[in-house]
Amino acid sequence: MNTFQFSGPRWFQFRAFLTLIRVTTGTLIRRAVKGSLRPGWSATLEIMTAYMRQIEWDIFRLPTPQQQRQYADALTITSPALAKIRISPFDTDKVKGHWVVPRDIQPQITILYLHGGGYAFYSRAHDNLIAHVALTANAQTFALDYPLAPEDPFPTQQQCALNAYRWLLESGIDPQRLVIVGDSAGGNLALSLLLALRDDSSPMPALTVGLCPWVDITCSGSSMNTNEASDWIAKRMAVQWGKWFSEGSDPNAPMLSPIHADLRGLSPLYIQAGGGEILVDQIREFVSRAREQGAIIHYNEWEHMPHDFQAYGESLTQAVEALAALAGEINKHTIEVQVHAH
Repeated sequence: MNTFQFSGPRWFQFRAFLTLIRVTTGTLIRRAVKGSLRPGWSATLEIMTAYMRQIEWDIFRLPTPQQQRQYADALTITSPALAKIRISPFDTDKVKGHWVVPRDIQPQITILYLHGGGYAFYSRAHDNLIAHVALTANAQTFALDYPLAPEDPFPTQQQCALNAYRWLLESGIDPQRLVIVGDSAGGNLALSLLLALRDDSSPMPALTVGLCPWVDITCSGSSMNTNEASDWIAKRMAVQWGKWFSEGSDPNAPMLSPIHADLRGLSPLYIQAGGGEILVDQIREFVSRAREQGAIIHYNEWEHMPHDFQAYGESLTQAVEALAALAGEINKHTIEVQVHAH
């Protein structure tokens, strides 16, 4: 089961712990009076979502991005998945990140993982989600550590992702066994990377996956407002992160908001979303436009789920289902394709 763990400065730890107690108490009282916030939500899911929302608000109110990141890193998430993988830092002149590799197996697939965080954060809590993806796919996974906004706005992140992808190919990775996976802002980056590879006539990956991808940084869609109560990210936060990322560039440009892109000629796409997250309307619109353009795309949505619900892993039935579906799509476009080719 996933659990919260506190680290960093003691006052951060103390504040985060008090917040957990306050949110837990308030959520349990509200549920006793009004019932669950969303149909089928357990008390644990509701508490964790409310807690993450409060932590995000506390972070958002801090005056500088540096302080915000420090507070974000005071919270990590532990789970059984983390005990089943090896994490090895990797840093060269070309790329920086860390390898996340399942123990006791010989992976046949490589994943380039692009983390979320509004392009402004790379919280250590993300290790949990990356571990679940690596284990689910039985894949050696390179989690890229790209520069963050507002210090480094677009297109720094895209160039960093391009460098990492090309480095993997130069290392001998077969693109037919290579999958790009990104969650939230990382889903945005995964899609823009795929567009850049197509435009550059570079070898494209076997599959590109967007887990709750942020496909429009201008934050379109009515769910940005209607689903705020059931998500841990608020519209105001996303709007601010979008401004940081797009500073000096048109936020409606396809490489910043792939919802406006020409999606023809891409290798296969797989998209997941939660029906209770603020991004779901823009994700649905992206999928609709992709299908209209003839893109090879498969989409799954889990009703009432919040943003990045896959991170809950084995502690949430819908997360288990989503990870299993992810494994099925990856296998279909990598291992099964290789078997048929031979």
